[in-house]
Amino acid sequence: MVSKYIIGIDEVGRGPLAGPVTVGAVATKGKLNFLRGIKDSKKLSAKQREEWLSKIKEKQLKHRNFEVALASVGPSTIDKIGISASARLAVGRCLKKFKVKNKNHKILLDGSLYAPKTYLNQKTIIRGDEKIPLIAAASIFAKIWRDKKMVRLHEQFPKYRFDLHKGYGTKLHCKLVKKHGLSDIHRKTFCTKFI
Repeated sequence: MVSKYIIGIDEVGRGPLAGPVTVGAVATKGKLNFLRGIKDSKKLSAKQREEWLSKIKEKQLKHRNFEVALASVGPSTIDKIGISASARLAVGRCLKKFKVKNKNHKILLDGSLYAPKTYLNQKTIIRGDEKIPLIAAASIFAKIWRDKKMVRLHEQFPKYRFDLHKGYGTKLHCKLVKKHGLSDIHRKTFCTKFI
């Protein structure tokens, strides 16, 4: 019998006006002592997130019973099916990336996230990123990846300053959307007051 993994899952980018929603997942069947003191990505500085990411990657390299996965869903899909369905789609894509394919692994999801119904042993935990270290690790992994993606998109769309606000609806971002209109990576359904 295959021993079960525990998988922590969180998403970032639910609320921005632009860019993807990104889901991170961390799977292990080992001890989590190395995650002692970890916090939700929103409560850490960029430097602290990078420090935790280094620890997570180091663990991934040293232990074959530790995996991480990422998946994103872009603005056009978010506009078509909505943010909740897009986040759920990203969760499913994330889980498919793991080498371990047993659908009975214990899956812990943050907030309002759900895995596809074929994953029977799943639990959604309100403020899970504050309570469960594995979910916090997933949130850090996803946050760093999405932020870097938005910095790269800034190079393509410099007039929107995605490098500063990462697509969130800050005063600066709203001002720039009013000035320049929407880009290809804006979520039109999130920007109805600008259209």
